[in-house]
Amino acid sequence: MRWTRQACVEFDAEDVLGELRALFTLPDDRIYLDGNSLGALPAAVPHVLQRVVAQEWGQDLISSWNTHEWLQLPQRVGDKIARLVGAAPGELIVTDSTSINLAKVLSAALALARDRSPARTEIVSERTNFPTDLYVAEGVARLAGASLRLVDIDIDSGSDGGGGVRNAVDDHTAVVLLTQVDYRTGRMLDLAEITATAHHAGALMVWDLAHSAGAVPVDLHEADADFAVGCGYKYLNGGPGAPGFVWMHPRHAAEARQPLQGWLGHADPFAFDADYRPAPGVLGFQAGTPPILSLAALECGVDTVLAAEPFGGVAALRAKSTALTSLFIDLVDDRCPGMQVVSPRAAVERGSQVSLTADVGIDMYALVQALISRGVIGDFRAPDVARFGFAPLYTRFVDVWDAVERLAAVTDSEAWRDPRFAQRAPVT
Repeated sequence: MRWTRQACVEFDAEDVLGELRALFTLPDDRIYLDGNSLGALPAAVPHVLQRVVAQEWGQDLISSWNTHEWLQLPQRVGDKIARLVGAAPGELIVTDSTSINLAKVLSAALALARDRSPARTEIVSERTNFPTDLYVAEGVARLAGASLRLVDIDIDSGSDGGGGVRNAVDDHTAVVLLTQVDYRTGRMLDLAEITATAHHAGALMVWDLAHSAGAVPVDLHEADADFAVGCGYKYLNGGPGAPGFVWMHPRHAAEARQPLQGWLGHADPFAFDADYRPAPGVLGFQAGTPPILSLAALECGVDTVLAAEPFGGVAALRAKSTALTSLFIDLVDDRCPGMQVVSPRAAVERGSQVSLTADVGIDMYALVQALISRGVIGDFRAPDVARFGFAPLYTRFVDVWDAVERLAAVTDSEAWRDPRFAQRAPVT
């Protein structure tokens, strides 16, 4: 069809998820297309935090660990996230950051694999994986006397992912570590196919769900994954620095041990034993005291995603996400001839973002800054990619239209050449 702004307005009027936008506080003068980096503020957060601070902390003080069940927050929020990723109650815990959680699960998975076959001493990951995942994997491997091997996996296709992994793993592979949705391009891998291929080779499978949980369908049990970690502040809308989560398949519960043996990972924390006894299952992946204020905010964010359940849940979110990203690609193709889409054009291979690069000579960092000055918030990833995330809970079709109109204006006028847009900020 030939898209018009009025057609986008009509799509928004018919959108069954449209009413959920009211669950967020969004500035009227900006189009926010960066929910893949930081989710928008749930409207409930200020009220909930005010209650937790003023009443629970301010008045009830330390008794709130019992009267308001602060200690149970990591499990309660974890059970809610479990509904979004195909996990059962009690299998997923919210704790620490994604990076720290990844160190825990890689250590546990590596030890499991080597106990079963001492020759398995390699962690295999993708060369273009998110850098922190590679840094963590390298550190875990060094401490364990193992090695990290980086390979090129499924650069051209996410749908038939098993083939790339099959060529990458061998009898020395202990763990395969991949991110379901690539942070730079938005390319999406097939959890079930790749996990099955890793298992066929005798390796354990660890997934990073940072750019997928809350935006695309995830079924960890159906995929038969071994471990997963994820982020609380992107599509789960938990706020800057929100804690991450850990999931472990129950088949590993009796054997898996993570190295950060903190007191809340103990089977009986308030026994204050000198000897460590791990809590059962994923509870043992806790370490220190949970951050109550951050958990309270994250629970509000997860509740916004669960609010889509009466309308079809994650499947409905995925359908809208696909429609939004497809519209963006169509409009960029039509209006912005200097831009090239680097995300997969096949929707099945694409997460909830679209990434662009451009002809030689266009400074993509400056282009993103010029867009931000015009009220369109995306971000930049080195060396030359502009990213746009589409959070289906609050992004509208008319937002997509207006964003591409402003992108076309920036490229046509070469407004990005203004020297102020080339000045690099610490966060891009």
